[in-house]
Parts: sequence; C-alpha cells; structure tokens
Amino acid sequence: MSPPRLLEGVTVLSLEQATTLPFLTYRLACDGARVIRVENAERPDPNRFVGRDVLGEPAMRSYFLPNNCGKEAITLNLGAPEGRRLLPELIAKLRVDVFACNQRPRSYGRLGIEYERLRAVKPDLIWLGITGFGPEHDEAAYDPVLQARAGFMELTGAPDGPPTVFGLPMVDLGAAEHGYGEVMKALYRRATTGAGTRIDVSMLRSAVSWMVAPILLSAGLGERVTRKGSGHQFFAPVGAYPTRDGHVYVAVGNDQQWAALTALPAFAALAGPDYATNDARIADVEQVDRALAEGFATLGSAEALAALRGAGVPVAGVSTLADVVADPLVAPQLVQVRDPRTGLSVVLPAPPVGDPPALGFPPRLGEHNEKIYGEALGYGPAALADLKRRQVI
Repeated sequence: MSPPRLLEGVTVLSLEQATTLPFLTYRLACDGARVIRVENAERPDPNRFVGRDVLGEPAMRSYFLPNNCGKEAITLNLGAPEGRRLLPELIAKLRVDVFACNQRPRSYGRLGIEYERLRAVKPDLIWLGITGFGPEHDEAAYDPVLQARAGFMELTGAPDGPPTVFGLPMVDLGAAEHGYGEVMKALYRRATTGAGTRIDVSMLRSAVSWMVAPILLSAGLGERVTRKGSGHQFFAPVGAYPTRDGHVYVAVGNDQQWAALTALPAFAALAGPDYATNDARIADVEQVDRALAEGFATLGSAEALAALRGAGVPVAGVSTLADVVADPLVAPQLVQVRDPRTGLSVVLPAPPVGDPPALGFPPRLGEHNEKIYGEALGYGPAALADLKRRQVI
C-alpha cells in the first residue's frame, strides 16, 4: 500500500481559467489535494474550447486537458445573488482549506470572492489571487504580454533578430510555481499558528524576480544585457552546432572542459594558448564558433555525443518532443491518464520530485455538481435541476 501523499485531506476550491492557476492547482492535485474547479456554466474556462476536438465534446478540447487532470468540477454563477450566497456555504461545508482565483481584481466585489468575505465563514482560510500586476491594478494580462513587459523577449532570440517569445508560457508557469510555494508556506504557517492568510501573486513581479542577474548587471553595473541566441554572454563556447545529421548543444563552463574538447581530433586545431582561457574565447567568440562548426560538420550526432561525453564535456542532442518522451530517464516517469467514458489515454510528465501520481481524467463542465452540491449542501436532483433552470449553477 502506497503512503498517503503530502496534501491528502487538503481541499482546494479554485475559480480558475486559462493556464497559470490551473497549472498551480494541478501541482496541488499531484500532491494529493482535492481540487474542485469552479466555472460559470454559461461562460466557462475559454481553454475548454481551444485545440483539437479529441473527444467529440466541444468543451473538452485538447488545450484544456494538460493542466486539469486530477480535479473535480462544478458550475456556479457568481454573477447571481444566489450563486454568491452558495459560495460561502460551499467553503464552510466542504471545509475548504484554500480558495484560489485568477480573476481581474475589479471583479472580486462583484463576484463576492473578497478575502474578508470568505474568511468570515472560515477564519483559517488560505486565499490566493493571481493577477497580472497585483490587486491594485486591473489591466488585462496574458503570458506573452508579460514576457514582453518583464524583459523576457529582450533576452530571447537571435542577436540580430526581433524580440522573441519563449517557447513555453514561462510567466504563467513561473507565477504558478511561486503561488504553489506560497500555498505550501501558508499551510505550514496555519499548521503552526492556526492562522489563515491572503496571498496575492503578481505575474509581473513573479517574472521580474527571475531577472536577478540581468537587472544587477544592467541597472547596477551598466552592462548591456540582451539576447544571445543559443549562446551565452559570459561563457564560450556555448551553442548549438550542426553535425552531419542534426545538431548538438555544447556548453563549456571552464577551461578544463575546453582543454578536454580540444584534445579530441575533430577540434585539435583549436588547442594551444590562443583560446586557453574563457576570456580569450569570449573576445573572439565568432571565430571560435566557426572553427567548432567546422569540426562538428565532420561528425554525426551520435559520434559527437559519444566523444564529448567521453571527454567530460557537457553536451546534449537537440531533442524533439518525441525524443524527450522516449528518453530512458523520462519514459519510466510518464503519467498515463485514461478517460473512463471514451477510453482515450493521455500522457503527462511526472512532477519534478517523487513518484508519478495516479490522476483522474480532466473533468467535464460541471461533472461533479450532483456529488459536491449533494455532499456539501444536501441538494437532491430536483433542487439541482431547479438551480440549473434558474442559471445559478
């Protein structure tokens, strides 16, 4: 019998949409929390309708699936007075530990989701709000907009190319991870003091908090920090090099690794004092890259990987996503999630630490209304049908 997961017994009620908060609560679900997502039946999470129709259900398209495994789902119209009345009842009766939302701040009062209102029914409630720019600012925000504003695009792409969006929604994911950490701290604080708390995560502040080196170097020391393609501002050689049949990525982090690289026959022409130090290589990095490219062009990718790994030089193949899921260090940890209705199976990466969890398939819109409203509030089928008819749920 497997041991209980860390957050078993913790209940999260999440008024969530898009990516950042669903990813955060997915991480909590992986740790064993009961996560119940709340949506308006008439205006549900827009991500439900994005991507391929893999199930023949318009509100279960492919883009919605990744961040919503392991959750339950109810519908509740917080724009209606009765819906706003039901929310505190749910929090009290379900003994909700964490209430989370990623609505724009101006909607908090209209929806009845303010921290002070909800903590009145459960004083030790942990309340989390993720916004683009903090609770005092109502500006709309999506990940690429924040990548631009936070300086990520200035640091991403080729030196002679335009500012470029990162290949993953890193502001969404980063704010989620920061929020996840704050929830864990709040749960610990509550366990030791009994106190609940309010957590406000600004996606902009979250993103900028990662810019420790760029901001210190530029604002503090006056250095120019900008995009370097696949290279590095302070180390050389670092980059992707074409081989006879693909690419390899090399990152030489010290002079000993450089000496080991240039001891290989393909790169022997670079041995000697001219480029023995990192400072010398950085000063003439374009010539170093050209000479390395000539050497790698004589090798196949597998040959280059074997040679550099054997010499202790950090190197990797440039993987496709198919390569990643086939990687022997990744494949055994993949999580399989199966839809009991259709039999469709999807694959997810495991959380960063621990055994891969068993997760349920992402929930349909309002899939657990009968179970949760019955469990928490004692509503039977007739009462639920009436609430649905009146567009309360």
